[in-house]
Amino acid sequence: MVDTKTRFAQLRQGSRTLAAASGAQRAERLRAMLAAVLANKQRFYDAAHTEMKACDLDVAAQLVMVKSEVDFVAKRVAGWMKPRRVRNSAATLGKKCYILHEPKGVVLNLSTWNAPIAIALVPAIAAISAGNSFALKPSELAPHSARVLREVLEAVMPADEFAVFEGGPELAQELLTLPFNHIYYTGGQRVGRLVMKAAADNFAAVTLEMGGKNPAIVAESAAIDNAARKIAWGRVANAGQVCVAPDYVLAHESVFEAFVQALVKAMSAMYNADGAGFERSPELMRIITDQHFARVTRLLEDARAKGAKFALGGQTQAADRYVAPTVLTEVREDMLVMQEEIFAPVLPVIPYRERSEALEIIGRRTKPLALYIYAKDRGSIDYFLAHTSAGSTVVNHNLIQSGTNPRLPFGGVNHSGIGRIGGEQGFMEMSNPRSVVEQPLGLLDLTFNLPPYSKTYRKLIEKALKA
Repeated sequence: MVDTKTRFAQLRQGSRTLAAASGAQRAERLRAMLAAVLANKQRFYDAAHTEMKACDLDVAAQLVMVKSEVDFVAKRVAGWMKPRRVRNSAATLGKKCYILHEPKGVVLNLSTWNAPIAIALVPAIAAISAGNSFALKPSELAPHSARVLREVLEAVMPADEFAVFEGGPELAQELLTLPFNHIYYTGGQRVGRLVMKAAADNFAAVTLEMGGKNPAIVAESAAIDNAARKIAWGRVANAGQVCVAPDYVLAHESVFEAFVQALVKAMSAMYNADGAGFERSPELMRIITDQHFARVTRLLEDARAKGAKFALGGQTQAADRYVAPTVLTEVREDMLVMQEEIFAPVLPVIPYRERSEALEIIGRRTKPLALYIYAKDRGSIDYFLAHTSAGSTVVNHNLIQSGTNPRLPFGGVNHSGIGRIGGEQGFMEMSNPRSVVEQPLGLLDLTFNLPPYSKTYRKLIEKALKA
């Protein structure tokens, strides 16, 4: 059994070393971490294939995310660490005002299983760049990836600056009792609430990324075939187990039938091109666990029992947790597929007549992590941007906003998440912006505002109130 308290004490001690490290030294740690991960890429490929029947390219895409993040951050972290001068106000004239971004201390990342490399390491890059020591608790649902992460990272990272804890929910609960300074969590809202409550006991800052029901709006002006191909990929990639995947489609009634047909055609072209069956596609992953498979099966059975039509798919195989790419129509609000995040290659498609109707359907749900708009006319794009709220939005594509551009902050809003990660925003998220005012001594060291208050000071205050 891991002695979490002892390891935490080591990390707290190591945080002092990392806090004092220069930008070049922090960048060196990040590059060493990246080199070790890339040197072991085949081990990560094998682990993901065992867990989800993932193909190498899907895992390589995670490595590309990590590499681009390290490359971006390592080049810039020294500049981000410099004191940032700010303009004086009337009250601070003659003084030096600036902001220091100091480390928070020790950061805990409760990672998840659907992209175990990227979700483990992108927060680590932010934390280390900001000068924090880092504790990673990978998901027990991807145990092979967790083991590789631990062995690779602990072999190259200083033991008092980086720790990997393998275990299940009990270990996570134990870690949450420790006084971490910042907790990063990726997963569902139920556990997210528990993380926030635990963080409150130690007044720890939190970053939560919790997904939700992400809508894709297909307006009447959309390029139908183009939209269908992209949405088909966005829903079926990773067997639908992606936090930013489109969870349901709202298609304008004038293009609804054409879109459904194009969606069925696109899914078949991508994952059953040879006609041998979706289950034989090397690019179609499997559901992560038997428990998750049972949940998806329950969603499909509920939809079928309540009258949903299966334009495509619906087949499942429990032996290898296979769920066929599925398109549902005639979907009602009381169906579980419209109440729960699906996290499977299952996509409900719902027609709408007026823009306001689409907004009502979206508004009956909590604010999503992602929202997608497919339209050629600027009016529709601007309308839906102005009348919705989401952590991120992509126009005429999907999934491409996460981990692809370190200049774009990534995160949710309210139920879909708190805080932002990526590039400089990640550095800021893991830092304490410390305001500093330096009062020079000598002629400029004015103290006329101290008691007993002078007439001059009173006049200055009265003048300021009238200004």
